Amino acid sequence: MKKSTITILAIVMGVSFLALLYLQVSYIKEIAKIRNEQFDEGVKRGLIAASKEVELEEAGRWVRKDMQRAAERGDSVTTPLQDLTQRMTMVAPDGTEIEMRAFNDNQLRIPQAISSNHGEKTIQQTSRNMVDNLRKRYIYQRGLLDDVVWQMIYKTSDMPLKERVNFRNLDQYIKTGLTDNGIMLNYHFRIVNAYGREIYRCSDYDSKGTEDTYTQPLFANDPPSKMSVIQVHFPGRQSYIMGSVRFMIPALIFTLVLLITFLFTIYSFFRQKKLSEMRNDFINNMTHEFKTPISTISLAAQMLNDEAVTKSPPMLSHVSTIINDETKRLRMEVEKVLQMSMFDHQRAVLKRKEIDVNELITGVVNTFTLKVGQYGGHIESNLKAENPYIYADEMHITNVVFNLMDNAVKYRRQDVDLQLNVQTWNEGKRVMISIQDNGIGIKKEDVKKIFERFYRVHTGNRHDVKGFGLGLAYVKKIITDHKGSIRAESEPNVGTKFIISLPLLNSKK
Repeated sequence: MKKSTITILAIVMGVSFLALLYLQVSYIKEIAKIRNEQFDEGVKRGLIAASKEVELEEAGRWVRKDMQRAAERGDSVTTPLQDLTQRMTMVAPDGTEIEMRAFNDNQLRIPQAISSNHGEKTIQQTSRNMVDNLRKRYIYQRGLLDDVVWQMIYKTSDMPLKERVNFRNLDQYIKTGLTDNGIMLNYHFRIVNAYGREIYRCSDYDSKGTEDTYTQPLFANDPPSKMSVIQVHFPGRQSYIMGSVRFMIPALIFTLVLLITFLFTIYSFFRQKKLSEMRNDFINNMTHEFKTPISTISLAAQMLNDEAVTKSPPMLSHVSTIINDETKRLRMEVEKVLQMSMFDHQRAVLKRKEIDVNELITGVVNTFTLKVGQYGGHIESNLKAENPYIYADEMHITNVVFNLMDNAVKYRRQDVDLQLNVQTWNEGKRVMISIQDNGIGIKKEDVKKIFERFYRVHTGNRHDVKGFGLGLAYVKKIITDHKGSIRAESEPNVGTKFIISLPLLNSKK
């Protein structure tokens, strides 16, 4: 399958997953919003119902008190009319005009009604008397309520709230009102006056969660300057709201898991595809790289069969040097294959022994002197480590130094002669190795990534440098496996410096 086709499928699947996630999140938000609105409306209706109950309780208390006072005075429906100060006229259903007089504010008298019709005491009159008695009772009750209303209007708002409200009953009214509206959560409430001063709070009041407080006037008809309000909050409100959308959370989690799995699968696929392509390129390049040294060695071997060569010591030395150099070149190509195999198995088999770092570096420098000289370059060694002994794998450490020097040759500048500076010194219980060049350098943002596997620094228009991004990753892994460290310092068009730190022989664990 083509890479472009896979990319399109991956994009389509990714967008589909993201759209599904978006729809699920939007649905959860919508459900939570509706649940919030339902909760707010239920609380509002419940508090209004509780406020009505408190008002009815107060009205009933005033009616009972007024009736008790009337009974104590012995008032009846025949109270003299001259004591009344307010007059009202009403028409009964049969057309009879009824005159009603109500008491003034400071006189608690029972109102009475007087009919203007008179007749003989007949059966008809008896029936009329019964109607009159019912009318008088109606007027009496109406007048009594009017008295109560007037006194409530002028007196109740001035009374202390503790005398107007039974707080235990208020708690019950709130609970009943909320339950009737489907809200059965624990709540805390308090009552404050128009100036924000707290008048009462429930015994288990907790100030936590008061940011979502519901308020309701206790007596809606009181003057604004004397109006008290109920403040109610629910500590478990958020959990209650989330409980209504909890059933969607598993679906959201499974969708996220599927999305992550899908992304990981796509990433693994592209990674394996890239690795496969690089492995094929590696095999092709390796085949090409093997041909040259093999041909050179073969040619040198044929020259050794020539008596003229064997009789000339200088020529014989030259041919031997060629064979030695090409053999080392073949060995390095084989090491590249080993590096690839090591990364596939995620492990390196180290054959440790005592090594003299100065001696090892001297051997690599001697090998590279001729190669550096081909480009008009020069290697300078400054091996000052007084204690150069480490416990390490000679082959891998040699490859590390070789790779760093080989990179210096590959990424040299064309406008100046190559200069390599190799140093060793001791710091505490460690031996330090420094390899510095005057090459093209590395940008600051790339320095942190050069040790990553398959990462290659962009080299502009240069096409003569081949590689797979494994060299420095291999160096990093080998140094780490030896309990050492490596860092790079570089500046574009100035050069690069690699500093390696390895534990000394007497400090190995």
